[in-house]
Amino acid sequence: MTAIPAAARAYILGVILCAAVAAAPVAVPGAVVPWPTVLLLAALYAGCEMPARRRDGDDSAPVGAGTFFPVLLAAAFLLPPAAAALVPVPGALLGRVDGPPAGVRRTWRAARLALATWSAAHAYLLFGGERTPRAPDFPYALLPALAGALACCLVVTLLDGGIRATAVTVPPPRSARWGRVVPPAVRRGLSGSAAPHCVHGLAGLMMAVLWGSSYGPLSALFVLLPMYISCWIFAQYHRERAAHQATIRALVQAVDIKDRYTRGHSERVGRASVLIARELHMEEERLEIVRFAGILHDVGKLGVPTRVLRKEGPLTPEERRVIELHPEYGHEMVRGIGFLGEARAAILHHHERMDGSGYPYGLVGHQIPEFARVVAVADAFDAMTSTRCYRRARPVAVALRELERCAGTQFDPRMVRALVRALERHGWQTSVTSDEAAVPVGPPGPPRSPGTGASHQIRTG
Repeated sequence: MTAIPAAARAYILGVILCAAVAAAPVAVPGAVVPWPTVLLLAALYAGCEMPARRRDGDDSAPVGAGTFFPVLLAAAFLLPPAAAALVPVPGALLGRVDGPPAGVRRTWRAARLALATWSAAHAYLLFGGERTPRAPDFPYALLPALAGALACCLVVTLLDGGIRATAVTVPPPRSARWGRVVPPAVRRGLSGSAAPHCVHGLAGLMMAVLWGSSYGPLSALFVLLPMYISCWIFAQYHRERAAHQATIRALVQAVDIKDRYTRGHSERVGRASVLIARELHMEEERLEIVRFAGILHDVGKLGVPTRVLRKEGPLTPEERRVIELHPEYGHEMVRGIGFLGEARAAILHHHERMDGSGYPYGLVGHQIPEFARVVAVADAFDAMTSTRCYRRARPVAVALRELERCAGTQFDPRMVRALVRALERHGWQTSVTSDEAAVPVGPPGPPRSPGTGASHQIRTG
């Protein structure tokens, strides 16, 4: 555990201790524990976890690791809380983990799932649930089952949030306060997983009913069949998404190798584009596409001569015309990549201007695609706050003032305002973009030096 921060080590040990205390009653002399049911459910969950990740070459597709929560929730509905806490332990300890330290990750996962199952069992009992629920109990058994599923969801979300908070060594932005940061994160986690957990709770209730029926435990396996099919579909989706990410990484790496002075620029433009899009309340599915647009906006530089990209000094009119071709080059390169969607238009039009003086087509105002207007602001902002071969980075406040000055002529004022609001909340930090040291920047503050116009950032990419 030497690579894990001290706060995270203490947090993990605390969770493990709590899980041990939760399961301790099974070791009390005279405790009545239905060991056959515990062992069968534990073996079933472990069997589900074994193919949790399949590898095809270099790709990995997660299949389980929580996908089979119905087994754990069935345990919560069939067993005493302490006994239910034991069910996920073997599968969690034997399942595949994503990276080192493997032992700590497996132990953490076992403790996390043990506490979640224990909490689900207590919530189920609290709302009037009965051990070995029967079919005549419907629909009354639904309330305690859903309560157990939501309790499981809440505990998993809180524990995951805690490990993220203690394992991240970078401090939160100065403009943020824990009271403002943590609750939204928890709300997002609950909103994203509450509905799936409720579905798993219903499946777990069906397993529990069949488990105690005259058909016996074997009949409960039929409930897992649709779950396993959904796992297979999710695995296919993950493989396709991994292929998309690999395509994006390869293109960005090619640009970074060719233009070493803007290394990291594409990733930061993608991050800034997502910040703007979130402020505009874009749908979640569009956030990934706008991130792709920001990351790939400069892919057309692969068609620009390297001597022009790396020139240290003013560009000649001919060199400027060559660089101005890169949006069209980029659009041609990604034309056949279907999953990019709106990002393709952003790659083509991110150098258009609101007053119509941009390139390549001189579009005016809202003729410019929305994603292109987002990326244009993100691109200019990162260019001004990053060190380049031909000038040093500017402070965030200076860059924002320049964006505001050019709003309405070069940039969409709505996008500029969204970026200002996002940086007030989250701050900004660049990474090394040349041989210079990294330039740390925080939330906007008083201007420290004048800057040249964003309209002159012809080499922002």
